[in-house]
Amino acid sequence: MAEQRNTSRMEDWSLDELVRRIEYHNRRYWELGEPEISDIEYDRLLRRLAELDPQHPLLSQVHAPTVAGNGKVRHTAPMLSLDKAYSLEEVVAWADKYVRNGDELLLIQPKYDGISANFAAGILATRGDGVEGENISDKLPLIELETPGYRGPVDRPVRGEIVIRDDVFREKYRHIVKKDGKPYKNPRNAVAGIMGLKEIAELRHQIEHYHAWLTLIDYELISYPVPHRELRSRWQDIVTAIEALPYPMDGIVIKLADREYARSLGYTAHHPRGQIAFKFTNLRQTSRLLEVNWSFGKNCLTPVAVIEPVDIGGITIRHASLHNLQNIISKDIHLGDRIEVERAGDVIPYIVKAEPDDPEQRGDSPIITQCPCCHSILVQDGPELCCKNPDCFETLVQRLTAAVRNIGIERLGEPNIRRMMQQLGVRTLKDIFHLTARDILQLEGFKEKSAANLLREIAAASKVNDYQLLAALNIPGLGPNIAKLLLTEFTLAELRTKTEAELSGLYGIGPERARALVGELQAQSDFIDEMLACVQMLPTRGDATAAVRPTICFTGKMPEKRSYYEDLARQYGYEPSDHVTGELSLLVAVDPADQSSKLVKARKAGIEIIALERWLEREKEKGAPIDASTSVPSSKGEDSEPRAATMQQEAFDFGK
Repeated sequence: MAEQRNTSRMEDWSLDELVRRIEYHNRRYWELGEPEISDIEYDRLLRRLAELDPQHPLLSQVHAPTVAGNGKVRHTAPMLSLDKAYSLEEVVAWADKYVRNGDELLLIQPKYDGISANFAAGILATRGDGVEGENISDKLPLIELETPGYRGPVDRPVRGEIVIRDDVFREKYRHIVKKDGKPYKNPRNAVAGIMGLKEIAELRHQIEHYHAWLTLIDYELISYPVPHRELRSRWQDIVTAIEALPYPMDGIVIKLADREYARSLGYTAHHPRGQIAFKFTNLRQTSRLLEVNWSFGKNCLTPVAVIEPVDIGGITIRHASLHNLQNIISKDIHLGDRIEVERAGDVIPYIVKAEPDDPEQRGDSPIITQCPCCHSILVQDGPELCCKNPDCFETLVQRLTAAVRNIGIERLGEPNIRRMMQQLGVRTLKDIFHLTARDILQLEGFKEKSAANLLREIAAASKVNDYQLLAALNIPGLGPNIAKLLLTEFTLAELRTKTEAELSGLYGIGPERARALVGELQAQSDFIDEMLACVQMLPTRGDATAAVRPTICFTGKMPEKRSYYEDLARQYGYEPSDHVTGELSLLVAVDPADQSSKLVKARKAGIEIIALERWLEREKEKGAPIDASTSVPSSKGEDSEPRAATMQQEAFDFGK
């Protein structure tokens, strides 16, 4: 019988009551494979136990799921659990304790949520108690291996985690059924259930038919090397990159890259000192997705989740960001799903993952197909969901609001622009400049003084910089900085005659921005002419005070220190940046084909990407001030940027 939930506060429980509950949930999770609480709730129980009794044996137990094995296997080296951290501060404290200097290299890896296993001498064994595991070699026909440079049958020594990839579970496992004919609820339960089977013939047939393999993923397959001094600054980017991987995970692992040094630190009966696990529980809570509202932006619709209220860090959260259409698709989010919500610092809460109570009876998809305003058919444009109707009222409101902001009319927010469009027939910036005091006084909230103030601000904005006017066209990926950069190179009249090929070679533009720019300049040609008749445009080209330095960012482990290349960039006329934003002009990468978070962001934003070696050669060809004796650094150095890469250091002999 399932344990009845006690509504009393955990802080009021006695030590005996807390221990009883932990032992109960251990049995539900490890022996029965039917957990009743989330990992987050379970971790709270352990943390409370550590507060009441730091030496309690439950805190150092090494658990393993019950499997149908064929005898015990003694590991040549122990497969221990890891010590846990629940915040970046705890991770940094661990690192500060053991690193020898700021350049000490740390490896950050996913913490997979499956069954730890070791394959050696033709035998596949679970972690067990860390010293002895269960022989599960009979399950090998169900499993494929993912290890550096290889994906296929398990045929070489490896330590890793048996999991079901999220994409495989989502696409294939709705067809894979248990003995009772029902599908598995989630990847973790499926792995535990399959490993507990004594007979696998029927399941093997299903898996082979649907190509729905389990995966033994090598712990060393994916590593993000980071010097200790950069741990804080790059932490969130790495966590974000890891969460985007197609594997079930409940945290990340941080360990010292120097294997011999890590070994010299030794280990407790429970965990090695040279590694620590960060659990995704600090600012996360479980909730349920009730509905999704789609709000209008200037170029797309943005989904916002309405969730069952949940307390995160003392704040009651009722809404969470879903970012964009592609995020909903990638995470396979449906209404009614159990969701994990995170709130980091002052960041808007967002949904990390979603799972159904019953995969066979999922709620409706939250994705809409018709515009809520004009009822036009919506289309996917990259990761976004867009209404392409040029006369859609809500889209016009957002675009006009953005345009007004770009030319500097601060008093006109969205509510007043909406009223102007509804009551005065305003549709474009040209209409704004033609407003009279009589027009404005018709709007709610305006008196003679406030109307006069607004008219003065509109009149002042009629003297507009050309880059503000260009930014006001709301061309995707073209904000004021990029617009200013372009109009330092050309006049607006010249820019309107340029082709995609001529523009795509410019710093910070690239093919996607060039295509959007040429298309919109043509589509809005009449509007531009009307605007030029209404305003006094101040040209950027020829204005010595208006020069803009293109921004540049570097990614990957460079042959020289990062500061060396940033100094060169300044000599070449760039402004170095540490971050990739939509306004970045150029991203220089050791390996442009890599999957680091910066490269992924740059590709999505259409930012120009160039190899380090090619960038240095290009600047030299332009006659940039580089020392002729300086050799061109090789681009073959090991990448220190967060990336899915395999480190060459020998793998630790510890399980996770």
